[in-house]
Amino acid sequence: MKFFLSFLQSPVRHPVPAYDFWEHYLKNGIKEAGHEWMECPDVDWAKGLVPQSVDMLNQWRADAWEQTINYLKNNRPDVFLSYLYPHQVDVSAVKQIQKMGIPAVNFFCDNVREFKKAPKEFGVFDLNWVPEYKALEIYEKAGYNFIHLPMPMWVAPEYRGFKAEVNQQITFIGSKDIQRHLLLEELIKLAPDTDLAVYGSGWQQTALAPAYQPRYGLREKITHQVKVISKYGVLGYAEKIKQRGFNIETSSALSAKLRGIPPYNEYNLLTSGSMITLGVNRYPSYAFPLRQPDTYSRLRDIEAPMLGACYLTEWAPGLDQLYELGNEIETYKTAAELSAKIIELKNNPEKRKKLKINGQHRALTDHSIPQTLKKILCRLPL
Repeated sequence: MKFFLSFLQSPVRHPVPAYDFWEHYLKNGIKEAGHEWMECPDVDWAKGLVPQSVDMLNQWRADAWEQTINYLKNNRPDVFLSYLYPHQVDVSAVKQIQKMGIPAVNFFCDNVREFKKAPKEFGVFDLNWVPEYKALEIYEKAGYNFIHLPMPMWVAPEYRGFKAEVNQQITFIGSKDIQRHLLLEELIKLAPDTDLAVYGSGWQQTALAPAYQPRYGLREKITHQVKVISKYGVLGYAEKIKQRGFNIETSSALSAKLRGIPPYNEYNLLTSGSMITLGVNRYPSYAFPLRQPDTYSRLRDIEAPMLGACYLTEWAPGLDQLYELGNEIETYKTAAELSAKIIELKNNPEKRKKLKINGQHRALTDHSIPQTLKKILCRLPL
């Protein structure tokens, strides 16, 4: 099978959150499954995520899809596989692709955070690949064709064997946000001697000059408020007002645990070789009170076990469908439970080893890209 990929490929690095790993995972996973991938070399798919004017975005979308359609006329794949945000989708172009006899599948992984209901643009796809268990309801309500499958993660063969512990750390790798910050501060307050090591961007930033705040007129302010209410509801807007100006200083205790951004060649070793690797599934959202955050399963819940970590992650709906909790991964719901689970695992090397072996086996066996592609192909009219 040949898969045409529209997975945020770009010849340049745009000033938006990391995206190039998706291309790496999918291309290698497709190849491992015994299939082929193809792409339109002239299209910069990630450019559609860059903040830009409406006119510039419309021009990007028109150019990208025109180039794609022209490419597909001379290079026919079996499946069009994409990772597209709603504003990147050209419904008429997707229908043209389908008229060529090419089914279209779209993956999206931030449904819970981004949407209260499934975007109308996603209704055009033959199949929507939905990784979050909590998001299934909105696709069912919309009446869209969807399939619930894990996040696409690929690990090179050299990282698939058992890796012994190389440090005694409780390692967290991830960029800073308010929810992660609050959780780790609470953990350190409960257990100041925890051998926590925090890696990622944003944690070690020093005081910065105030960010430039553009002056908005009344119309722009009202438009922005309407967008916030549309996304989060009236209660969410009230929560936004409540959180306005909220800031939390990094304590000296947590500052001592910060390690910066890990070099690329150390990332996998830190994940697999740490005594315990942490996952945090809460996220910032005005739809929930600051101290009562929502959770959903993330890419890390596939990546860390697949790399062979002793993985302790925050509970989220659907995790018990991915793993046997307590035997393949461990979970926590509160900072107090997190602290207790760390102590339990730290004192039980046999259980740590069991989690590393069983979690990796489950992830590689059931949650790999080849397994996912097999299930997708079974659902398409090929």
